[in-house]
Amino acid sequence: MLELVRENIHMKRRKNQVGTQVTLDDDFVVPDTMSDVEQVILDTGEVQLEPVKVQTEKVTVRGKLDFHVLYRKEGGGLQALGGMIPFEETVNVPGLLQEDDVGVGWHLEDLEATIINSRKLGVRAVVTLEITVETVFDAEAAVDLGHPADEADAPQIEVQKATMEVAAIAARRKDTWRLKDTVTLGGSKPAIDRILWSEMRLSNTSTRPLDGQVHLEGTVVVFVIYEGEGGGIQWLEENLPFSGEVEMQGASEEMIPMIRLRLSHKMLEEKPDYDGEMRELDIDAVIELDMHLYEERSLEILRDLYAINRELSVETEEADFDTVLTRNTGKCRVADQVLAGLDSRILQICHSSGNVKLDEVETGENVLSMDGALEVRLLYLTDDDSRPIQSATQLLPFHYDVEAPGISADSVWYLEPEVEQLTSVMAGQGTVDVKAVLSFDLLALRPLRVPVIRQAETQPLDAEKLKSMPGIVGYIVQTGDALWDIAKRFHTTMDDIMNTNSLTSEQISPGDSLILVKELSRD
Repeated sequence: MLELVRENIHMKRRKNQVGTQVTLDDDFVVPDTMSDVEQVILDTGEVQLEPVKVQTEKVTVRGKLDFHVLYRKEGGGLQALGGMIPFEETVNVPGLLQEDDVGVGWHLEDLEATIINSRKLGVRAVVTLEITVETVFDAEAAVDLGHPADEADAPQIEVQKATMEVAAIAARRKDTWRLKDTVTLGGSKPAIDRILWSEMRLSNTSTRPLDGQVHLEGTVVVFVIYEGEGGGIQWLEENLPFSGEVEMQGASEEMIPMIRLRLSHKMLEEKPDYDGEMRELDIDAVIELDMHLYEERSLEILRDLYAINRELSVETEEADFDTVLTRNTGKCRVADQVLAGLDSRILQICHSSGNVKLDEVETGENVLSMDGALEVRLLYLTDDDSRPIQSATQLLPFHYDVEAPGISADSVWYLEPEVEQLTSVMAGQGTVDVKAVLSFDLLALRPLRVPVIRQAETQPLDAEKLKSMPGIVGYIVQTGDALWDIAKRFHTTMDDIMNTNSLTSEQISPGDSLILVKELSRD
């Protein structure tokens, strides 16, 4: 048995991806300490998931929908109400094994809070769960021959190698990074009496690997509606830039990142300033990072072997590898008019936010094609004293192609959409001009299945077979012939053929005449 030098490449392969929708529906009674509901102004929700329970070909997902509702009270003024709806869903996932890596993502497709009566709200939501199953394994390939113990009796082995580019998983880890900051109200704004509504979201995020670390930066956008001292509704929007590093053993600057960022914890609390007035907000946000770093490597593997002075039996098997097709960020511009105020005039836009909803993603010719919509939500002041604050939500459809040379139906891709910029400007007659820039961060991999040498065993030469072969033969190159295959068939070497025939390269063409000398006939 020949000793083979092997190399392991750490790989991750997506086995399956399954989506399912969960409909949540419940009624909530307004607490006795709160006022009657006259109109729902805003509603929002976020899904909190527990660790999943993995069984063979089944995943049980437990979690809850945390929702918040801002409503106008009878007689004027605003109040906020919150609650949660728990859920449990068992999803069939063909091919799932308990040792596989299972990730669960979620999208809040629809959330609506409706008034049943002044003391009861109905909350209905549709949540899409995306279950991704990945297996982590080592792809092994023979890359060279070991040195035999007895050099004098060593078989004369001819080696053919092939070079391929592979993308190996170099590091993967989940971690968190914390942002703590303080926002101070401007001098023109009254102090805070009571916070009615708050939102936090990530914007303009980017990551890059460093040596032993991953760098992250971006902006946390904070929006607050509050009741000022002395009455009156006020609002505040602040952009908090952040920048920092998290430790990641094995990371280096040359690696290719695929990192997902998510706000997993949002805390906002008012506090007094030096004068004792409630004019400051303490911000505490935790960013969750799901980090995968790929390393591109040129791997030279043994493609074929044969022996001059032995019979050689070679056993092969197929191994799975990945290669990077593209790492690209595309930007899509969306612009349209949103119909907001119908029965009242818009005085001022207080706040606008957007969320990317992808309806369909498919591979095209050198592109990844997307159809979806930008969900835009506006909060604005009107000239109606009885309904001074209103909101509107509309979908702005878009189609966009991210360049991805070589992508095909069997490619594996990871896509992260983000609203990079969003502006909303009053256009008159109850309409608002909305302009947005959407970014799509794409990593596309191409799976490769290649034959690799599993083992090779030498045996003594078949003397009768060798004698039957002529020592010197003339050969006419046939279609599909390669110099390696001819040398292997006639028990000689490529170097010998090239020297005998005065060839300057390994390239041969059908019809070429070659003189072949059996290598052992010279002994």
